[in-house]
Amino acid sequence: MHKRSFVRRLTTIGAFSLGLAGAAQVLAQETIRIGWLSSLTGPLSTGAIAENKGVEFAVDQLNKAGGISGRKLELLTRDTAGDPTKAVNFANQLVFQDKVHFILGPVNSGEALPTVPIVARAGVPNLLITALESQTDPVKYPRAFRTIFVNEQWLRASHNYAINVLKAKKIAIIGDTSGYGTATVKQSTEMLAAIGITPVYTVLVDSNRTSLTDEMAKAKAAGAEIVMPWTASTGLLARILNARGDMQWDVPVLGHVGIMSTAMKALLNKPEYWEKAYAVGLKNMTYGADGKLPESTRQLMEAIRPTLGGGTIDFSFGWIATGYDLVKVIEHAVKTAGSTDPAAIQKALEGTRDFKGYYATYTWGPSIRNGFQDSDLVVNVANSFKDGSYQRAPQ
Repeated sequence: MHKRSFVRRLTTIGAFSLGLAGAAQVLAQETIRIGWLSSLTGPLSTGAIAENKGVEFAVDQLNKAGGISGRKLELLTRDTAGDPTKAVNFANQLVFQDKVHFILGPVNSGEALPTVPIVARAGVPNLLITALESQTDPVKYPRAFRTIFVNEQWLRASHNYAINVLKAKKIAIIGDTSGYGTATVKQSTEMLAAIGITPVYTVLVDSNRTSLTDEMAKAKAAGAEIVMPWTASTGLLARILNARGDMQWDVPVLGHVGIMSTAMKALLNKPEYWEKAYAVGLKNMTYGADGKLPESTRQLMEAIRPTLGGGTIDFSFGWIATGYDLVKVIEHAVKTAGSTDPAAIQKALEGTRDFKGYYATYTWGPSIRNGFQDSDLVVNVANSFKDGSYQRAPQ
C-alpha cells in the first residue's frame, strides 16, 4: 500500500474512533429526564408541596454529587392543580414530546386513573404515590411501581389495632359519600366479614353535614366499642369528635390520617376532645419510647431543615420522605440496570428486595408492584404531632 494512502486510512480510522468515543461521552453525559406530575396548587396542594420539597432536594443533592453514574438529573415539573384533564395533557407532553425517562406521580388517585394507561402505552417507568390498588397491574401496567401503602394495608393495620390491641370487636363505621368514603367503607366491611366481624352500625354521610350527633348517638346505642371514620374531610372528622365529646362518650376513634392533621385543633369545641383518637402512620416518622426518631429520619430531617426555613416542621415529614424516596428509587434502578433503558429499569425494580428508603423499605417482584411493607405501618396518637412526626399509640 502507498505510504500516503496508508496514512490517510489511519487518519480516517482515528477520526472514526474519536467520533465513537465522543458519541459515547455525549451519551454518558445525557441528562436523566424526570417528569413530575404534582398538584402544587389547588385543593390537594398541601401534601404535594411538601413532597415536591423532597423531590427537589434529592435531585439537587444528586446533581451536586455528579448525578447518577455521571449523568445529571433534569426535573420537568408540571403543576396539575389537582385536575385530571391537566394531568392527562401533561402526561402526554412529558412522555411523547419531552421524552422523559421516568414519570413520578400523579399525587392522587383521581389524576392517576387516566394517566397511568398513557404512561404505560409509552413504555415509560412510572413511580406512583397513590393508594388505589387498581392503578398497579404487572400485566396491564408492567412499568408502574408504587412506593406508598395501599388502602388494604391501611385498613388491615387499623382493624388489627382496634381488635387485637384495643380489644374492640363492636365496630361502628362512618364514611362520607365521596368515592373514597364509599369505597373504603365497603372494603373495610368486607375485610371485617372475612374475619367474622359485622359492624354494629354503618352509615354514609355528606362531608358537609354540620352535626354528627344523631349518627354518634345511634353508634352508641348499638353498643359500639370503637368508631372508625373513613373520610378525608378534616371538618367532618372534627364534627365526629365534637359529637363524641359533647355526649361525654369516651369511645376510641380510629380512622383516616386526616384526624391527625394540625388543623383539627382549631375545629374542636374543646382540646380534650382530641384524646383517644388514633390513625395509622409511618414507623419511620414515629418517636420511639426514648423520644427519638429513627436515626435515618433524623439525618434527612436535619439535612433538609435549612431549606424549610430552619425552624420546627409544621407538617407531616412523611410527605418530604415520600418525595425524596422517589428520586432515590430512580438512582437505585439506574445504577442496578446500568442504563435508563425502560426494560432494564423494569427488570431492576422487579429484582429489588428490601431497598431501604426514608419513607419505607421497598420490595418489588415480577408480579409485585406494591413495594411498601406492612411492617412500616404503626398506629399513632392523633394529637401528638411534634416537629413533623407523631407518638406511637399505646400497645
